[in-house]
Amino acid sequence: MSTKLFVGNLSYSVTENDLEDLFAQHGSVREVNLILDRATNRSRGFGFVTMDDRQSADAAVEALNGTEWEGRTLTVNEARPRESGGGGGGGGRDSRPNNKSSRRF
Repeated sequence: MSTKLFVGNLSYSVTENDLEDLFAQHGSVREVNLILDRATNRSRGFGFVTMDDRQSADAAVEALNGTEWEGRTLTVNEARPRESGGGGGGGGRDSRPNNKSSRRF
């Protein structure tokens, strides 16, 4: 069964191929997803690596978490599922001028 790992604090110059090469030293890599900023299409400094089996994932975490790579100290741990319910949102906007009551006296 495959195991997905979170990889954080990546250098912005790292590519998916770089990540695959790094993790392949510890076992078979099934998938690599480097998270990109939508506006600039540049790396956001984190990604996910899916290893083919638990042993490979554990070996990668043990070997890479807390180590320096490309000038940054990596954070590598098992990815947690996204929490459901309400992402996004944001503050509402009060349509009343100057935030005062619209009642007239």
